[in-house]
Amino acid sequence: MIKYLFIASVFITAKGNLYAQTDNAAKYAATITKDDLKKHLTVIAGDEFEGRETGTEGQRKASIYIQDQFKALGLKAPKALNGYEQFFPLLKDSMTSSLLSIGGQSLEYGTDYYTSVSFNNIKNIWAKKIIFVGYGISENNYDDYKGKNVKGKIVVFLSGEPKKDDQYIVSGNKNPSKYTYPGTLLKLATAKKKGAAGAIILNTNIETISEQLAQKTRNAAMYYPRPNDVSINYTTLSHAAAKKIFSLWQTDSLIAKAKVNKPLNDLKLELKVPYNFNYNKFRELINASNVLGYIEGTDKKNEYVFLTAHYDHLGKHDGKIFYGADDDGSGTCAVIEMADAFAQAAKEGNRPRRTIVFMTVSGEEKGLWGSEYYSENPVFSLDKTSVDLNTDMIGRIDTERKLADTLNYVYVIGHDKLSSDLPIINEGVNKKYTGLTLDYKFDDPNDEERIYYRSDHYNFARKGVPILFFYDGMLLSDYHQPTDTIDKIYWDIYEKRARMIFHTAWEIANRDEMLKRDKPLPVGER
Repeated sequence: MIKYLFIASVFITAKGNLYAQTDNAAKYAATITKDDLKKHLTVIAGDEFEGRETGTEGQRKASIYIQDQFKALGLKAPKALNGYEQFFPLLKDSMTSSLLSIGGQSLEYGTDYYTSVSFNNIKNIWAKKIIFVGYGISENNYDDYKGKNVKGKIVVFLSGEPKKDDQYIVSGNKNPSKYTYPGTLLKLATAKKKGAAGAIILNTNIETISEQLAQKTRNAAMYYPRPNDVSINYTTLSHAAAKKIFSLWQTDSLIAKAKVNKPLNDLKLELKVPYNFNYNKFRELINASNVLGYIEGTDKKNEYVFLTAHYDHLGKHDGKIFYGADDDGSGTCAVIEMADAFAQAAKEGNRPRRTIVFMTVSGEEKGLWGSEYYSENPVFSLDKTSVDLNTDMIGRIDTERKLADTLNYVYVIGHDKLSSDLPIINEGVNKKYTGLTLDYKFDDPNDEERIYYRSDHYNFARKGVPILFFYDGMLLSDYHQPTDTIDKIYWDIYEKRARMIFHTAWEIANRDEMLKRDKPLPVGER
């Protein structure tokens, strides 16, 4: 009873001003139509944009289309940007040469060893001693480096981590520690911290090096450059090469022990031989972009409501276009349509109190790159950002949802996190206007899909900004397949979901206070 009384109070003030605003909300929400959504989605998910893969011409064409819509609607471009685009850098590395010599023996790339082009720098390394450091771990309860001086030397370590009595030693339980994931990069960072000049890895799961693996490691996929403190060059040896180089170390026995997670920190093995590793590569810089436009608010214009979606998808591979009509053409076009509705309101004298920012990002399918870049390089204050309403797939239905409301639901993620205001407002506008079933299935802390961490809202949430994420659950039916096409969209429910999100944005943009930030960010990482 208290809950619903409070919801009612959200919409009624002494002078009735907010009631008038909600009438306006209904008026402008009605301008979001399935015909307009279809008009935009036909373009966004059409052949010309070739699946909108980040860093490709298709993505750039999609960006131009979205910018054209924002410009036509009269949205302002952020003052901090040169236009509507926020560019962010991506890198693509290609190995040009790799020469490795140990103990006077020249090793062949792709047969005796390989390495990652993304995590090796252009460098020539010389050393006179190689030291075995078990799993390459240095912790209080397990230390492979104890009593070993590795400064200026090459370290050798195995993949994996040790167990004792069926429990991982570092974590102290049955779950592996950070030395399993992210694993290698963490071990390399440890080696650098200890002063090692370079590293050799023996991977228990890679006995021989396939041609496919060798080719893949010569040319990196495009990646987002994150600050890291690794910058120590390394190689991974085939088991045959390791046996030949370290013949006195009984390499077979070391690998066998590592496969069953035996502790290796008591072994002291050294090899006094010359080591030379000369590595060169070419690095290509590729720009991708987020697209931002905004409608300035009135008395609370220095506070912000974000409406986001990702406009990238998987591109074109083996002659097949991955259209991404639902993922996330549906969210992108919903943002465009909500921008249209708010723009019409502003033109008719019903400008929102808070500034509304419409942002479509790229790089989501690669690892939330665009939203990560924005969260680290915000154009509008994150402290003054009241909410991010993120829309990622709202045009279809969950084929696994065997309930009567299949054509009248939406999954809402984040309702019980960061702000206690979120469910009150969202449930209130939904009850008043749209009557959808708001399904909180994916807010279960034990959600195996970890949906909360899988779209762009997360990069706002990790900075403390309250979020709601709207999603249809289409994970099994055509998800990340060329068959995610516009003919599969359910237009009526798509329209209804977009209108509900608009109503939520309208209410948050026009209420007296920013959303409370009174709940913690859930424990966990992507």
